[in-house]
Order: sequence, then C-alpha cells, then structure tokens
Amino acid sequence: MPASVRFTKGHGTRNDFVLLDDREGTFALTAQLAAKLADRRSGIGGDGVIRVAPTRLATDPDVRAQADRAEWFMDYRNADGSIAEMCGNGVRVFAAYLRREGLAPESGFGVATRSGVKQITFDGETVVVDMGAWRLTDPEHAADGMDSLVHLEGHEPFSALRLDLGNPHTVAAVPPTVQLDALNLTEAPDVKPPAPQGTNVEFVQPLARGHVRMRVHERGVGETESCGTGVCAAAIATHLWAGGDDQDGTWLVDVPGGRLRVRLLPDNHVELAGPAVLVADGTITLEG
Repeated sequence: MPASVRFTKGHGTRNDFVLLDDREGTFALTAQLAAKLADRRSGIGGDGVIRVAPTRLATDPDVRAQADRAEWFMDYRNADGSIAEMCGNGVRVFAAYLRREGLAPESGFGVATRSGVKQITFDGETVVVDMGAWRLTDPEHAADGMDSLVHLEGHEPFSALRLDLGNPHTVAAVPPTVQLDALNLTEAPDVKPPAPQGTNVEFVQPLARGHVRMRVHERGVGETESCGTGVCAAAIATHLWAGGDDQDGTWLVDVPGGRLRVRLLPDNHVELAGPAVLVADGTITLEG
C-alpha cells in the first residue's frame, strides 16, 4: 500500500463521496479503510468512498470482463464499509473526476461498476448516465404495483414496490395526509418481506404530473440528501403507479439536496441526469 494517496471530495446533489486516485491499481479499498475515511469526525467525511482504478486490474472477474468497454472501475463502498453494486450520484462524480483529470474522452465513455458498464455523456456541466436496465424484484407479486410494506414508528404501513437497479430499492408511496418532511428516518425502516441483502428505501410523494419529491434511507449509510439509483427507482415506481402513460417518460425528482432528471428509455433502461461537483483535493496518508 502506498504511503499517501491523492483524494478528491465531491458530491452530486449533496450526496457526498471521497474519491481515492489509484490509477496504478496499487492498493485495495477495504471495509476498514472506507469506514475510516467516510467518518465525518475523524476522517474526511462522506456518504461513501470511491477508488478510481483500472478495470483490467480488478480482482472481481465480472468487473475485469468489462475492461474492453470501460477503462476505469468505480470501486465503491458505503460509509459503513459495506460494498455497494452501484451509486447513481457517485458515478456522476466519478465521471466528472475522470474528465477533469484527462483520463476519459470529453464526448462520453463507459464506467465499469459491480452492476455492469454505465455509459456517460455530458450536457454542459450536467452529467448524463444510462443507468442500464431495471427490473421488478418480484414480478409475480407486483401485478398491482405494490409488493411489500414499509413500517415506520408512528405511521400506518406504507405500501411499496421493490425494484432492482443493480442494487436493491423499496419505493414507498406516502399519502398526501402524511408530511414527508416529518418522517423519522434516523433508523432503518422495517421492510416486509425483508430484503436478504438489505435495501435502500425511498419515500415518495407526487407534486405534479411527471414531478415527485423523495426522501431516502440508504442501506449502509442512513438518510442521505440524495440517492441517484433511488431517484430512478422513485420515478419508475411512480410511472408504473400512474399507469405507465405519462407524457414522454421524463420525470423530475426533488430531494433534499436538489433536483435530478430521470428519463425512462426503451428496453427498460433508465437515464439519470444531474450535477456533479468536485469540492476539494488533497493527500492522505494510509496506514499499513
């Protein structure tokens, strides 16, 4: 392991990350290291940690197989050190870093992740990501648009729909009689049936046609001000609840950290567009 590593702090709609520059592929992002760096009191602080590494040197053969389509691998861990398959805000920050460092073409490129290659393009300062295909977690029991319940103390259970966007999501429909801002998300919601690998939980209320607002509790992190894959899940679920006939399939999703745009594409693909801000750079000494 090198004595010191360059890092960059960045965020996408205030979902923040520590990026570690390992373009030579010389160290591993362990759970202990990620949790230490993500700590907001004794570390740099972030909702997650991302290692920028060559795809061809990945230890996971499924990731390494993506090297012919994506030169760089987004090696991502949550703030508690657990591995995450994908992060929609994180991949935009990752892409902005590659572009700034001259490691990827300006016109667009692929990024390797644990849930496959994500295609990146830019619209000015907005980063646009084809997040790939989504699917219903349990299509057999989701015929009516709901397949689970989310329990929060002090509230009747919220009906919800489980979706897989490379990582697991449970989207809960919050009725207009409930104040979204008043929900207590300091503890992980109780989801029934439980998700074997845990789940991100999105609480969604419609604002207008093609426009919703959302709060999210991310597995391995807690409540965050934004979640890119969660925003996509919220738009998809609301689209399905609306009968799947909304305009051109474009949704605006407001989160505490800002606003993101989601487009539902053919073949069940979904596109996420939003900002990515690189805040600061530095060097950190790694132990071991």
